[in-house]
Formats: sequence, C-alpha cells, structure tokens
Amino acid sequence: MKYITLATLGLGLGATFLLGSCESVLDKQNLAAVEGSLIYNDSTLANLSLNYIYDQNLPNWFGQSSIGFGNPTGLSDESYSDNAFMQGTVQQSDVTDFGTGLSKDNNYGKIRTINMFIRDVRAGSLPQGTKNRLIGQAQFFRAWRYFDLVRLYGGVPLVFTPLNGVGNEARDLTYLPRNTTTQTFAAITADLDSAAAVLPGKWAASSDWGHITKGAAQAFKGRALLYAASPQFNPSDNTAKWQAAYDANVAARTTLVANGARLHASYDQLWFQESGNPEAVMVTGYNTSSGDQTKKNNQYDNATRPAYTGTSGGSNLPSWDMVKAYPMLDGKKPGDATSKYTYSDQQFYKNRDPRFDKTIAYNGCTWPLNGNTGYRLWTYYNGTTSVEPSKASNTSFYTRKAISPTAGVSDAVFVGTDWIEIRYAEVLLNVAEAACGLNNLTEGYTQLKALRARAGIEAGTDGNYGLKAGMTRAEMFDAILYERQLEFAFEGKRFWDLRRWNKLDDVLNGKKRKGLTITFKATTAVPANTFAATRDGLNLDNLYANNFTITVKDVDTKYFLNWREQEYAFFGIPQAAIDNNPKLLQNNKWNGSFDPLQ
Repeated sequence: MKYITLATLGLGLGATFLLGSCESVLDKQNLAAVEGSLIYNDSTLANLSLNYIYDQNLPNWFGQSSIGFGNPTGLSDESYSDNAFMQGTVQQSDVTDFGTGLSKDNNYGKIRTINMFIRDVRAGSLPQGTKNRLIGQAQFFRAWRYFDLVRLYGGVPLVFTPLNGVGNEARDLTYLPRNTTTQTFAAITADLDSAAAVLPGKWAASSDWGHITKGAAQAFKGRALLYAASPQFNPSDNTAKWQAAYDANVAARTTLVANGARLHASYDQLWFQESGNPEAVMVTGYNTSSGDQTKKNNQYDNATRPAYTGTSGGSNLPSWDMVKAYPMLDGKKPGDATSKYTYSDQQFYKNRDPRFDKTIAYNGCTWPLNGNTGYRLWTYYNGTTSVEPSKASNTSFYTRKAISPTAGVSDAVFVGTDWIEIRYAEVLLNVAEAACGLNNLTEGYTQLKALRARAGIEAGTDGNYGLKAGMTRAEMFDAILYERQLEFAFEGKRFWDLRRWNKLDDVLNGKKRKGLTITFKATTAVPANTFAATRDGLNLDNLYANNFTITVKDVDTKYFLNWREQEYAFFGIPQAAIDNNPKLLQNNKWNGSFDPLQ
C-alpha cells in the first residue's frame, strides 16, 4: 500500500491522514476549509478519513498493535530482552494498553475515533453500498482493538458510540463497568461478521491493495475464536468453543481460496511481493520514501540487520534455543534416532529444515545484503575480540527473514517492505488447531504436511514429512504449536501462542536463554595471518570442523526466567484506569473480584 500524506486542519479529527493512491483528492478545494459534516457526503474524503483509521490501527512489524507493550520476540524463547515480564516483577500498572486518559493513541481513544467515523458515515449522504464498505472496514478495526484488550486483560467495557472520556453523564466511559470476556469475544465476532457481510472478497482496483477484505475479516474472526478456545480462555476444554473456531477458520479458508489465496511458492520471497501476493491476507503497507510528507518506512529491516550493514541494527537476535528448535531436512527433530541426518552442535547448520537458512543468519553463511549476492556473514571472535565491525551479536546469530537483500547501508532506514500480519499459512494452521480441538486429527495432518511441503522438507517414504504417525490429540496440539514456532519465527506470534496455551512457564521458567560464542582457531591449513583475507572463499564445513570452537553461553545473565503464569494470564488493570472509573473491577489474580474466565 503506497501512501500520500496530507496534513489537514478543520476536519474534526486534527490529524494527518494517509491516502492510498487516491490522487483525485488533490483536485479538491482547500481541505482546511471543508466542514467536518461534509466529509461523509464525499466518498474521496470519507476514504481519506478511513485511511487515518488504518494508519492508527494496522499493526507494525511483529504484530505490535498494543500501546507500550513492547516487542514480543524478546518475551519468549525466540530472542533475548531484559524486561520485567521475564524477571517476574510486573506490577499492576505496568501494562498500560488499557488507556487511562483522553488520548487518540490509546485503545479507547482509537475506539472513539472509529465510533465517530461509523456514526458520521451513517449520517452522511453516500450511497448505501459505499457506506456499508466504509463501515465494514471500521468495524474490523474496532474488533481489532477489542481483541488487543481482551487478550491482555479479559473482558473490558464495550463502547459502540462516541462517549466522553470523563464527565457526569451515565453514558460516559467513566461509569461503564467491564463486560464479561464472553461478551467481549461476542462483540468482536459480531463486528467481524458485519464486516464480512459487506466487504468484497477482492478489491477491484490495485490502489486498494491492503484494504480489508471479506476473507481478512473472516480470518481474523478465526484467530480470535481460536484464542477463545485455547486453554488461557478455555481451561475446561469446551468443545463448543473449538467448534466455533473451526467453523470460522474453514469459512475463512473457503473465501480466501475462492479469491485466489494460496501458499506462496517461496517461503522467503513471499515478503517481497506486494500487490497480488497470494499469501497476504492482512497487510500493513510501507514505502521507501525519505520525504517528510510521505515517509512510512517499516524500521524493522534497519533495526534487525547487522549494525554495520545499516544505520541501527542488532535487534531480534535469535537465541541458541531457537536455532536448535528447527528440525532436520527430513522433518525429524535434531537427535531423533529415526532421522536419516545426524545432528551435531559443532555443525548446527547442516541438513536443517530449509526455513532455517531463510530465517537464521549465522557465522559463515552466505547472506545477500546491500546488493552483494555473495556476502558472507562472520560473527566469530579472535580471542576475546569480535570480528564484527560494530555492535556484535550477543548470540552469534541474526534474523534474516524479510530483510531486503538490495537496500544499501544508507537506505536501510527507508526500507518499505510490507508487513503481512495474517498470512494464508496462519489460516491453515488455525484450521489444523481447531480441528485438533475437535479430535479431527486427519485435518491436522493435512495442514501440517502442506506447510512442510512448501518449506521444502523431505516427504519421506511414509509421506508424513517427518511427522509422527498416529499422533494422539495432545501430540497433535504440540506438533501444531511446534510448526507455528518454525513457520512464524520472528513474526510476533510465538509469545502469544505460548501465553494462550499457558506454556510460557514450562518453556522459560527456571532457565536462561542461550547464545553461542564462536572462536577462531588457527591451523596450518588456515593460518591466522591470512584468514580474514581468504575466509570468504573457504569451505564452511571444513572451517567448523577444524577452525571454529563453539561455546554455549547464557544471554540471560542477571536472573533465571520467571514468568508468573497465574497473574500474567490476564494482566492487572492499571490503577489510573480504576481511579478514573469507580465501576471498573480489578482481575481476581490482582486482588480484585473480576473473573476473566467468565
């Protein structure tokens, strides 16, 4: 999605709007002089206002849509970050996504903007079909905001009209009690059903690339209901919740397939196809412009690549735990006696799931960067000194998924690679998981095999792509979560998956995430005084066998991990929100009386 930004005044919203290639608006009269009530009588101006809602609510890289919650890759075993969640020291008011003030940028501020838009479109004079499509897209994002809230806190006050943030009227948000979690999920699904009923399966114009479709609304409903069926929200394993999730995800798959969706042929190149990408279901569009009025760069690329290949770098460093998680080329886990491939830590990169090389950059790998198709990454140490020019990786690894191979050092900050928040691959795995909830394990196998086949894993003589035959329901659930860990590595899904399955304490607690220190050892065949000049042409297997010493180290050096499962399953409502609203009850694991499982 490419954007033109227009600073506007007098539109009743006081913001900068983003216009997706609707250049005809430039022929309009001075927008600062347009009365707010007239916006919704003009389809171009109404769409301009809708684009502001897109810009406010579309998630950025890693699916970060919450306010101040942080990068989820460091909240699991994928990567490392030093934070209160991992220390077990989160306090009641530390998760501030609830929103406690009059701000357009917190969750309820965004919901208010959406509600105003829906109200004003309904009151405008546009054709009913146009109104329906505008409102449907807004309803999608209202569901998005409530989903953001419910997965953090459980049930929240439901607001469907533009209320004041504070005041004395009975309708004001100040005096609204929390709705139950069940009611909140019902509101999410109702909005998404309404959106799906009026949105097209595919937008006709290429300029509408990235706009929400019927399939996107259904896919998001499938995701939301899968959360509702997961152990975090469904400790009694209620079959009806799994059935609802299954029905929603199958409906999404049917709609998407009918409109050309499928797995992209290439696991790594899917990030670099924009309009017409068959795997892209929900997209946040970025561009490559450095101009002040049109800049919408994703920032992920510059933050993630090695510092010396851009202007920032060094974020989202894969842990040794994540590196070791990938299966072998035949789909069997490292060390599995039935695998035809032998695994060793010394040559950890050999014969792995092809997604490994497309996600993990490691010492000595060939990684096209800055237009150099033969670039080789080196992260080893000479003694105690890293050979990296600056800001050495503390794990010896980098994330290479979706990093532009052509952007130069000075251009890395302006990379415009789109973020795909919902991929068709997720819909397939959502179908698999919901089917497993219903004990339909055949469906689970079907979807897992499809993902593994696309990845390039060997089918094997049994055609199971390394999957265990005859899995139990519990084993199938584990296999699906494992596949999600691999397929969606560094896409912001792993933390939420572990949390909704109440598995963060099992995976993390009492442990420390690991990294490697790789040290060069000179030999007669590879002497120290010539290695730097000749290393790019040397055989990697020989180097790891003879010249690199591997040492596993803790990257969590201050403490053992301590995710407090009971309290963190639903975070505490910030005290400032409770102070503002005497009817707002605190969660029962935070010394309150509200049960988020109701």
